[in-house]
Formats: sequence, C-alpha cells, structure tokens
Amino acid sequence: MQLQEEFDTYDGCDALLSVKYKCLTERSKVIEIVGAKDIVFALSRSGLCAAFDRVTNKRIAFLNLSPDEVIRSMFYNKYNDSLITISIYPSDNYGSLNCRTTPLEYVRRNELDAGFPIFESESLKWPGFVEFDSVNGKVLIYAPQQGIYKVFDLANYSFLYSIQHENVQDIKISQGFMLVVYNRTPSYVSLKMLSIVDGKPIKSFKHLLHPNKKVDFIEHFNKKLLVKQEGENIQILDVWNSELIEISATKFVNPQALAVLYERNLFLIFRNRTAAVWNFQGELVTSFEDHLLWHDNVCSTNAIYITKDEGRIISYCKSEAVEDDGTVTPIGSINMSDIVTGKCIAKIAANNPTISVAPRRNGCNNRSSVGCTPPEALKDVTAVFYDEDRNEIYTGNKHGLLHVWSNSSGFIFGKL
Repeated sequence: MQLQEEFDTYDGCDALLSVKYKCLTERSKVIEIVGAKDIVFALSRSGLCAAFDRVTNKRIAFLNLSPDEVIRSMFYNKYNDSLITISIYPSDNYGSLNCRTTPLEYVRRNELDAGFPIFESESLKWPGFVEFDSVNGKVLIYAPQQGIYKVFDLANYSFLYSIQHENVQDIKISQGFMLVVYNRTPSYVSLKMLSIVDGKPIKSFKHLLHPNKKVDFIEHFNKKLLVKQEGENIQILDVWNSELIEISATKFVNPQALAVLYERNLFLIFRNRTAAVWNFQGELVTSFEDHLLWHDNVCSTNAIYITKDEGRIISYCKSEAVEDDGTVTPIGSINMSDIVTGKCIAKIAANNPTISVAPRRNGCNNRSSVGCTPPEALKDVTAVFYDEDRNEIYTGNKHGLLHVWSNSSGFIFGKL
C-alpha cells in the first residue's frame, strides 16, 4: 500500500484570486472530495475548489470563476457527466445560492466558461435550498419567497412539477417516492406520499403522536416510515399495510446521522463515533469491529464513504502510532469494513511498516512530489473519498492538502 500523490489545493490560487478576497487564499481544511472520470475535485472550507487530473497529476483548474465566488458544495452529476457547484457571493451578503454546471470535458481543458448557470429563475435566498437526488435523477428546490417546492430533471434541468408550501414542514426523498410532512398537531402529524416521477399523490395518512413530546425525527425509506419522539420508542411503520414495529428507546438511542442502504433494505446509524446496521424489523444486524470514528460530529459524513454496492464502509477512524522513542501519538487510520459482517477487511494505518511513499517514476516529470510521510498524511484528515473506477482512496486534511492512496496493482479490498 502506498501514498501515491500529494496535491495542494492552494498552490497557485493567489494568481487567480485578488487580495480583496484574501479569505479565499487562506488555508483551510478540505471539506469535500469528489472523483469522476480521472478528475479529483477538492473543496476547502474557505470556498476554494480545485480540480486535479490523475493522468497527468497536475492541477487543471480552479472552479471559482471570479475572485469573490465562495463555493459551498459540489455534486457530480452522473446523468450528464458534469460537476455542479453551489456558490454564494458577497454582493448579496452571501444570502443566495447560485448553481452552475460544467461538463467534465470542459473542466479537463480548463474551459470553465463553457459551463452555464442553472435554476436562475428560482429565488434561492435563505432559507431556500437545493437538494440533488442521484438515486431518482431529480433535483428538489425550495424557494421560500415563492412559497413553493419545485422538482427538476437532473439529466437536463427541466422543470417537472411543483408542491405548494402551505403547512409543509419538510419533504423526504426516497427511492421512487417523496414524503411530504405537514406541520404537526398536538396528537398527530399528517403525511402524504407522492410519486417521484410526476408528483401525483399515492397515499395520505395521519400518524398518531404522543402529545406535548417533540418529534426527534421522521424518516421515510420506500414503504417504511421511521418515527422517533423524545423519550419514546422508535416506531417503524409499514405505510402500505399499517404494520407497526417498535424498538425500545433504551435499545435504539437517537442517532446523530442516518443513511439508508436501499439495495440491502437496511439502514446505517452513527452515534458517539460508532456505526451500526439495523433492518426494518427492528433488529440490529451489524456492529462494527475496529471502526471507531475519529470525529465526534458525524452529522457531516464527509469523512465516511459507502461503496455503491453498499458492501463496504470506509472511514477515518481512531488509531495510534508508536514512535521510535516508544511514545504513542494518536493518529487516525483509514478503516474499511464489511457492512454485513462488521469485519475490518483493510486498513491504512500509520504504524503499518509496509505502507510507503511511492517512488518517482524514471523520466516522469509531471508527478506531484509527496512532501510528507504516511503518518503525517494520516493526521488531521477531514474528508475521505473512494474512487471505485480507479481503485484509489483520496483523503483531504486541515491544511488543504489532498493525498492519494493505492497499491501498484490496484486497490483490492481484503488483500492489503
């Protein structure tokens, strides 16, 4: 296992960005990584977004089109091979979201002007939002000034249908469906299931609540509804046949984050640096061994990656490194575990002597130099991404550096 490359998100950004907006050029942590078609995108907390070519191992572009553009998030659109960026600007006190799509072929040629803004007609002022749904190929937009939710096609950004905002508290998207959650009454909450294709109603119903107790969360996964109230058992309701299963509140404590595994009909919960897998019969399926997450706050899962087949979870975890003088220094590790068995099947750890820095290839002048050791690269990791096409793991750290990990034959799970 080798540390193949080191990319600096901030290298050369001064030439692009003016001194007036120096905050963009000040180093900050990598908060998001996306890999697609041999291009790696790294987004820093400051709003600077850089693209690197894994074929030439060079930075090919900054996605910031102007010195005052602060990019807040990015999304790879597999339906048309483009990168969508969501930005804010000081001209309106950073109060509106601006969306732009750029085909990867133009990113590769650094022809960013070939991209174009999307959803310009929508007023995306706070508390408005845009949510990209890769599973169903849809975009959900909430425009508070218009008091309406709108759904667009992710392939061509065309408008599909709208949902009136009146009394709507939230909208949950799952595979094939949307769940509209209305403002609760003391004793129940009204819900409506819609088809994600055309927005037509499928079923309306009311779910009884314990009066005067707040709702911790309502989640919708296909035909299952998960409802948790403060101090009460979690309820799993089959929306079609009204079958109700309860899990004791002492057995199932409120998660900090929750992810559904659609293909396996399971859900993954995160709490207190631990992960666990449950099924919709209210049974604990998997407790992970050697998978203690490094970060306390897992509401943002940028340091966690779940493979497309939902078979593996890759996370930045607690570990330790033993130095030459015998002292123990806490350094994180990249742990890969099987979601079904909970077994740790591979690990990039600082105290593993077989992990090294890849040698520079003879006659190759375009490889980025790796300026640190593997233990140093494993310190202060803030984002993790696994490129399943290239079999490479990318990690970003608090200094704005991006590291590439793989082995010479291609990364194979379970053979490290």
